Amino acid sequence: MFNSADPLHSGTYLDLRKRMIQRLQTARVDDLVFEAVQGVYDKTLSAENVVLSRPERERLHHDVLKALLTDMLAKLDGAK
Repeated sequence: MFNSADPLHSGTYLDLRKRMIQRLQTARVDDLVFEAVQGVYDKTLSAENVVLSRPERERLHHDVLKALLTDMLAKLDGAK
């Protein structure tokens, strides 16, 4: 794979990693993940039937998202 005759597909692991990250950023995968979590968060919060101020809602969203991302990172680290 790294010895390809095609100059666009040759190079080191770091070159491949850079291309993959650029493609995922171009596809805005981070925004898609954020929007998916936001949608589930909004539905779940609505089902809880609680009234929160905007700052409370934003703080809760931040805390929940951070906890989910921390769990995802732990899963990635555990996959090594």
